[in-house]
Amino acid sequence: MALTSKFAPEDPVQQDKAWCEYVESLQGTDLPFEAQWNTFQGIFSLRTEEDGPPVVWTPDETTRTCSNIYASMQSLGIPSYADFHAWSVRNKPAFWQHVLDRLGIVFTKPPETILDIANGVEQPCWFSGAEMNIIDSCFTAAADKPAIISRSEDNEILSVITYGELERLVNRIANGIRNLGIEPETPIALYMPMTVECVAAYLGIIRARCVAVSIADSFSAIEVNTRMRIAGARHIITVDHYIRAGKTMTMYDKVLEADVPVAIVIPSKDSTVSLRNDDLLWDDLLSSEVSSPSVAGDPYCPINILFSSGTTGEPKAIPWTHLTPLKNAMDGYYHHDIHADDVVAWPTNIGWMMGPWLIYASLINGATMALYEGAPHTAGFARFVQQAEVSMLGVIPSLVRVWRTGHATEDADWSRIRLFSSTGEPSNRYDQLWLMSRTGYRAPVIEYLGGTEIGGGHLTCTVLQPASPSTFTTPALGTDCVILDEKGQPVDEGHTGELFLIPPSIGLSQTMLNRDHNEVYYADCPSDPYGETLRRHGDQTLRLHKGFYRAQGRADDTMNLGGIKISSLELERVIESHEAIYESAAVAIQPEGEGAEQLVVFAVLDHEVDSETLRQDLKTMIVRQLNPLFKIYDLIITQDLPRTASNKLMRRTLRTRYQEIEHK
Repeated sequence: MALTSKFAPEDPVQQDKAWCEYVESLQGTDLPFEAQWNTFQGIFSLRTEEDGPPVVWTPDETTRTCSNIYASMQSLGIPSYADFHAWSVRNKPAFWQHVLDRLGIVFTKPPETILDIANGVEQPCWFSGAEMNIIDSCFTAAADKPAIISRSEDNEILSVITYGELERLVNRIANGIRNLGIEPETPIALYMPMTVECVAAYLGIIRARCVAVSIADSFSAIEVNTRMRIAGARHIITVDHYIRAGKTMTMYDKVLEADVPVAIVIPSKDSTVSLRNDDLLWDDLLSSEVSSPSVAGDPYCPINILFSSGTTGEPKAIPWTHLTPLKNAMDGYYHHDIHADDVVAWPTNIGWMMGPWLIYASLINGATMALYEGAPHTAGFARFVQQAEVSMLGVIPSLVRVWRTGHATEDADWSRIRLFSSTGEPSNRYDQLWLMSRTGYRAPVIEYLGGTEIGGGHLTCTVLQPASPSTFTTPALGTDCVILDEKGQPVDEGHTGELFLIPPSIGLSQTMLNRDHNEVYYADCPSDPYGETLRRHGDQTLRLHKGFYRAQGRADDTMNLGGIKISSLELERVIESHEAIYESAAVAIQPEGEGAEQLVVFAVLDHEVDSETLRQDLKTMIVRQLNPLFKIYDLIITQDLPRTASNKLMRRTLRTRYQEIEHK
């Protein structure tokens, strides 16, 4: 029975204790979550903002002392996490040397110095004099240890590939690339679901010292063509088709439509795909030679081109180097507490940063990846998590909501999960608490906020700190930040501002293919109160009391739809191609004041048209030209759009206007 405010504890410490006792009383019961939510609201009904957010998970002694962070603190003689983070940002060369040692990073030539900032913090030089190929650090685990556990949605049988087997496949791919006469540093695109072959192809491309170009499998032919052009890629590795939620998703046909010069095609079982003259099948790429020394080079050699939508119509092309995976693996080791005996699953794609992140965070830490080929919102995926004995499960908030509303996890046993992580979009307390309830509140949710141009997170959590749903507890180790108001002053507790990074840090991009890097991240940035250089990132962040933070979405014209960043201008370009629309504005709103962003379109019409017909037309256009995962939450027909004196669209005003409409 839920507590009412009449009986709820007034003291925040007693509230946290009451919740802990309530969770213990739930063990072995099957109480509906709605009743648990009501009790949560009752226990914390007298919580004030000054008390900080409700604490729903606190690490026990075993979790604390067995964590990777605790092990490092013990070895360094550092008494508290706060001191450890402070050391990591004040002594960056020492911190990153410690990370290299803990992760067992392999160099063919060790660095002469760890960090040189003679050219400024915007362009630091990490590991000068070193030579490396990061793929060597992915295969330090025992050859017979499972590297990937996988299955497809139409087959209940798990497949396991060991580190030794995976490395041999990677070598066959790297040798095959060389045998085709493809030179080092050549970009090769990947356009396929996250499978064993995808992981092996990604690693093989980089072992051959070529550059993987990441393209999400949900993108249209137009978007594939755009990314191939920006990256300067002529080759693409793809599949002819695959099955997702029972539907056939064609890929090779889109490659042909995108006019890609050369495709390497992985055929489906029993496939009879017909290829163009210059294309070849996957088996024809694979060399029979199973050994292949990595081609080492400067740590700054590009290994991967990823795309992140900005505030102009064309996506930003961000090169990752051999350094970036160190950030992936460090965040995985410390903030996600990945150990060698963990099984790590994260429904993602090679086209988004969490795809490569999953590869490096798992393999460099000697853990096992769990890959599911199919729709992650289904009961089939939930059973796969159980079958594979997943211990660390990554999510995006919109997926959690689908699991909850679709009852997808009801028959699955997730007792092996000891930690969740959530990224891609702002979350909400209700869904995150529901997610924790799937494990009897044993597993916390590590909120993880960052970006492609960071190589991981800048704001996150740890297993050493108490957890509250949909909040962050710390800047990432090795990273520091400041939250400033519109006057450039640090915000007080209880206030929102824009988060700026304090460089340098491994993982932060230093170049871009199609933008002026300095203009995007440093130009016109304020300094912090101590005069330090700041780097723009664009996240609106609420600084809560008691050391917590909450994400509030993007500060610029970029929105986040279903975990995918997209600029408003990209959407508006498609919307305004409709013959009935004179001009438009695409804005992101949070209908409940927190949680996932939704797309609201404001449209000024050129001539009268039925609004529902228009909405369906726009939906079809966005699916075909951009991404089938983008949905229109609402369409507002308006007479004009608010603009500044310099004619800049005032999207913030439109968000406020929409919120006023919603609350009428």
